[in-house]
Amino acid sequence: MPSDSRIRELVIVGGGTAGWMTAASLARHFQGSGLKITLIESSAIGTIGVGEATIPTIRRFYQSLGLRDLDVIKATHGTVKLGIRFDGWLSKESSFIHPFGVYGQDLRDIPFHHYWLRLRAAGEKTDLGDYSLAVALARAGRFTTPSPNPPSTLSVFDWALHFDAGLFAQLMRQTAEKLGVRRIDAKIEKVELNPENAHIAGLLLDTGATVTGDLFVDCSGFHGLLIEGAMKAGYEDWSRWLLCDRALAAQGHAVSPPPPFTRVTAHTAGWRWTIPLQHRTGHGYVYSSRHISDADAEAELLAAVGADLKMAPRRIAFTPGRRKQAWKGNCVAIGLSSGFLEPLESTSIALIETGIEKLKQLFPARDIDPLLAEEYNDWSRREMERVRDFIILHYWLNRRDDAAFWRDCRAIDLPDTLTRKVEMWKRRGHIVRYRWEMFQPASWLAIYAGFDCLPDSYDPALDGFDLPSLSRGLAGMRKAVADTVADCPTHQEFIDRYAKVVL
Repeated sequence: MPSDSRIRELVIVGGGTAGWMTAASLARHFQGSGLKITLIESSAIGTIGVGEATIPTIRRFYQSLGLRDLDVIKATHGTVKLGIRFDGWLSKESSFIHPFGVYGQDLRDIPFHHYWLRLRAAGEKTDLGDYSLAVALARAGRFTTPSPNPPSTLSVFDWALHFDAGLFAQLMRQTAEKLGVRRIDAKIEKVELNPENAHIAGLLLDTGATVTGDLFVDCSGFHGLLIEGAMKAGYEDWSRWLLCDRALAAQGHAVSPPPPFTRVTAHTAGWRWTIPLQHRTGHGYVYSSRHISDADAEAELLAAVGADLKMAPRRIAFTPGRRKQAWKGNCVAIGLSSGFLEPLESTSIALIETGIEKLKQLFPARDIDPLLAEEYNDWSRREMERVRDFIILHYWLNRRDDAAFWRDCRAIDLPDTLTRKVEMWKRRGHIVRYRWEMFQPASWLAIYAGFDCLPDSYDPALDGFDLPSLSRGLAGMRKAVADTVADCPTHQEFIDRYAKVVL
């Protein structure tokens, strides 16, 4: 590529988690290349900043920036997350954990869950979670870092963080500025377009200055100042499948000891999150405005955790869906400006990560090849659709009959992509896996089993398997998991020893 055709000026609009993650990662990736990165944000404009739970990909992200786990935990007042506990989703009394880890051991090229299903068919019913080290650790309130050389898959699990999103954004800003990113504190008054190609030419600031660039990244949040306000990329509404469109976010006092998992509790018209940090607990209620009023939703949240709250809940309205074009012209949307599903399964920050990675892989020259944008948009669409389908499944599988919201969730017409997955699971116990999937087969297994959605059959190769031997083998797996957990420190002991923040 001739040097004079390269992108030399990249402008990011919006700070917060998305903006500073993008700035830090691109600055690291293009270090020494001559690319200049400017981030524009206004200290007078707040950010959403309620996302305090992550999935394990966040650790790979900040490690690529040269940051260590324990340093990030300390800097963000964080705790460990081994998975998500779902309370009351299948029925009022139900509870299960979706872990960051696998179940059991595959044998003879047959996935473990078929062995588990074979025993169930023979009348021996065991808890799938007893075969997962991540589940067992979470239930026991214990934690240790995974072995770098696990002796078997029974020792395999992963972990993520609960953290203060504002502190994490500050950490990303510090990292980005050390790498040379320039910050401008100003509001954007006008987006100027090039009349010849309708690309963004410059941004007029309230200071009177104009910032020009070759490529613009929109991290401005839900309203999409650039991608929608200027570029008119359009929005695809998914509220016919995802009924929740409001969230109340609040903060409570820290709990001791903090559980090493996020808790999500079903409510009348949605669900409530509980996220433990070292200095506070994050609380929130995600709900459908079609099924409960804002006032009643707030009353329901306050009835559950009101005595613990430090301040009044903050209301956030959203429309689940995605931008029809996450990349249009010389503008790429990353974060909430590219779309939003809902907080369940902590996907927002992970989608920021994948948006950044796709941009790195398809980074354009100054002429902005439309083929690159087309590929980026195709990747983004597929990934968002597959995350959407995973989240829909949580609601559709519920068996609650005590509220209209849960009945309506069961009554939706599934997207064809999800229908195929569910039918393949029910008929053959097969977990369909596509490219650009954020959630691995073990995650789908956790949700299917947690909602008691089990297939009609197991792998027929197991019909000739000796059942007493199979029973002893699975009992040995359960014992191995339990023995490992018994030798691990508590989550609180781990935090106190390695990552305690003096408040």
